[in-house]
Amino acid sequence: MDAIVDTTPTTAPRETLHPVTAEELKSKRQVLILGQGEFALTCQQVLLAEPRMAERVVGFVKHPDSEPTGYPVLGTFDDLPALVERYKVGLIVVCLDDRRAMLPVDLLLDLKVTGIEVIDGHRLFEKVTGRLSIDSLRPSALIFSPGFKRHAGTAVVKRMVDVTIASVSLLTMAPFLLIVAMLIKVDSPGPVFYRQKRVGLNSQPFMIIKFRSMVDGAEMSGPRWAQKNDHRVSRVGRWMRKARIDEIPQFLNVLKGEMSVIGPRPERPIFVEELRREIPYYDIRHTIRPGITGWAQVMFGYAASREDSHLKFQYDLYYIKNQSFWLDLKTLVKTVCVLIKGEGAR
Repeated sequence: MDAIVDTTPTTAPRETLHPVTAEELKSKRQVLILGQGEFALTCQQVLLAEPRMAERVVGFVKHPDSEPTGYPVLGTFDDLPALVERYKVGLIVVCLDDRRAMLPVDLLLDLKVTGIEVIDGHRLFEKVTGRLSIDSLRPSALIFSPGFKRHAGTAVVKRMVDVTIASVSLLTMAPFLLIVAMLIKVDSPGPVFYRQKRVGLNSQPFMIIKFRSMVDGAEMSGPRWAQKNDHRVSRVGRWMRKARIDEIPQFLNVLKGEMSVIGPRPERPIFVEELRREIPYYDIRHTIRPGITGWAQVMFGYAASREDSHLKFQYDLYYIKNQSFWLDLKTLVKTVCVLIKGEGAR
């Protein structure tokens, strides 16, 4: 963007600032990013990918003592008032790596009281993407941010809904499930159901129940991530996975209280041990029941590697932080869309 290469702002006294009206914010809501580190660049990329915001990002502002990072900035913190005036900024996104030591509190307060909106970069990232940027997220950001609410009444209602959905689904689909079981037996030798240890609520292990979609003995050489067009998947199994039919027996896990209809996908213990060492805050996903479907599943799809799991957990953390009836409903609607399109199967 042409505006970003302008590196010679003229410093103006604070008293030249004037309050921003609602009309100006609506029509001239230019965005300035406070910071020039990795997270600042990530926020810029997120904003540029958002059609409503892409043309409004004018550039970065750095701390006076920070080292150059290789991409141009508009100026330093001291230039903030002049930059706000020059580019008609209505929103400042704070994306500093060490906010406690570097945040220009007085300048931001002066701008805030004139009507300029100042927002934490993590809040903006969360709002735009539907996930949390965990690599640059400090514990204090989670401690003092809204969310992670637990209400006994909400938990009871969610459990009642889970039991109702699971019971009705199993009863109404019983004849169809019998046909699926027969097809599995005819297609390849082995049991109809597949049981596998997974990690659930409070990191407690449980046995997940699925229709067998792989050939018998598929993991004799050891567990590994499922890949697209996995050769271990049987002919009927490939069809079941595409339509998610192999997941239906997990409603039994829901009835037993081991799972919920909506929640983070339960992982295998061997993968959990690896991921909790590599992904910050990973064990937070075990503070609620795992789900048959979930926000991460419908927003990202199937995790086939540690890198995928890293990104997918960001959606899980968003769901855990923002649990609500409406988010569950939105997840169910998206799940139906995914099933109709047959997306994300392995």
